[in-house]
Amino acid sequence: MARKDDPAGIKIIAKNRKAWHEYEILDTWEAGLVLLGTEVKALRHGKVSLGDSYGEIRKGEAWLQKMHIGPYEMGNRENHEPFRPRKMLLSKRELRKLRPKLEVMGLTLIPLKIYFKKGLVKIEIGLGKGKKIHDKRDSKAKKDMDRRMAKELGRRE
Repeated sequence: MARKDDPAGIKIIAKNRKAWHEYEILDTWEAGLVLLGTEVKALRHGKVSLGDSYGEIRKGEAWLQKMHIGPYEMGNRENHEPFRPRKMLLSKRELRKLRPKLEVMGLTLIPLKIYFKKGLVKIEIGLGKGKKIHDKRDSKAKKDMDRRMAKELGRRE
């Protein structure tokens, strides 16, 4: 069931909040995931971690590495491996756009959130550029300033 604050038909399973702190996200894409049955059932229970995961392009296909999907309790000996690489479903045109940005420009594919959309598992991936320490400080200071301004505007009204 979709929460009231989510767009119709979308149920967010997990977000990677750390990605917005560690990287400057330049662009985002939505991709499907090739999963096993026990992985989908584990996702329905929210057993996923996007923490250290990243995307890469190998042999013309996009792969998601190091995403942890916990084992499904009701699974049998055919249960999935938690850290296995998972194929992301992107069009050839999207892959052609991404490849030079990853190889030449040195950017990274970072999973931002994973969610159900009309019963299918989707992942939002972002093209990110790593932040330096002073960039992280600047973005935190800007965020704090915005928060204070919003608080002050709320008091005046």
